[in-house]
Amino acid sequence: FATLHAAVPGLPLASSTVLPGIVLSRDFAAYCPAEGEVRAVLVTEPLRPALTAPGVEFVVDSEGQYQASLRWITRRTEAFVKHLQSSNVKLLLSSTKQDEIVIYYAQLYGVSVVECLLSEEMALISEITGVSPYAPFGDNMHREITETAVASFCQRLLLGSKRYVHIGFASACAFQPHCLILCGPVDGVNEQHAAALQEAFTMLQQLFKTVDQ
Repeated sequence: FATLHAAVPGLPLASSTVLPGIVLSRDFAAYCPAEGEVRAVLVTEPLRPALTAPGVEFVVDSEGQYQASLRWITRRTEAFVKHLQSSNVKLLLSSTKQDEIVIYYAQLYGVSVVECLLSEEMALISEITGVSPYAPFGDNMHREITETAVASFCQRLLLGSKRYVHIGFASACAFQPHCLILCGPVDGVNEQHAAALQEAFTMLQQLFKTVDQ
């Protein structure tokens, strides 16, 4: 329930509604509007490669070597974002904050980015779509991207004064997600309504379990 409702203070209760898909309580880090179906990739690690692996010392003999290493990282980052574009991926959903260079190339190559997703949100998206996070920096970062989710839409949603990300995923199971938008004058009222609704859904779940038995 926590990932399938959004509380919006400052709006009248009558503005509450139910929207198809999921609503993420953050804005795009990079937004490139796309028409038609949107292919999405989930990632759980930074896309800008590090100069060295954890526990490994990185030694350079000159400023020139260091700058060359940074240029290599930049080229590798750009190559991966271009690989996303060539694979027709238009949305990157990340549980980590991405480096500015990743956001720059994403905007350059038409890939929208949503970052800092909660683990619960990533798990929900994986459950809906049947897609697991993609690991880009293995032995072959240009291998075919098969773990992609399909969304019928991906857009900004303005609720009150805050921007949200609204995505309509094609579900791989019987579960068709909808998001409850709760509006109220202040946060406290919204929290009370959310708690009451969650208790009501819990009661209905228990009722249907009893009927099934």
